[in-house]
Amino acid sequence: MPEDISAIKASCPGSEEIKRPKPEYVLCPNCKAEVEIWTDESEAECEECGTIVKKTRENLCINWCEYAEKCVGSEKLKALRGD
Repeated sequence: MPEDISAIKASCPGSEEIKRPKPEYVLCPNCKAEVEIWTDESEAECEECGTIVKKTRENLCINWCEYAEKCVGSEKLKALRGD
């Protein structure tokens, strides 16, 4: 395991959406309104109907990378995984 996690963080393309979050938009399954969920969040409340909308995260590097906890931190990792 590399001792310098900053080198991994700097070169990891998968962590960009966690390090530099941006908004994404998904449809509310209840009312079909557009819901803004930032890339570093796993859920958001629909402003139209109050439904909690969750975003799937199957393809994120945090699900398979052995350095995920060191890269994003344990609390952020738990939140992103929905633990």
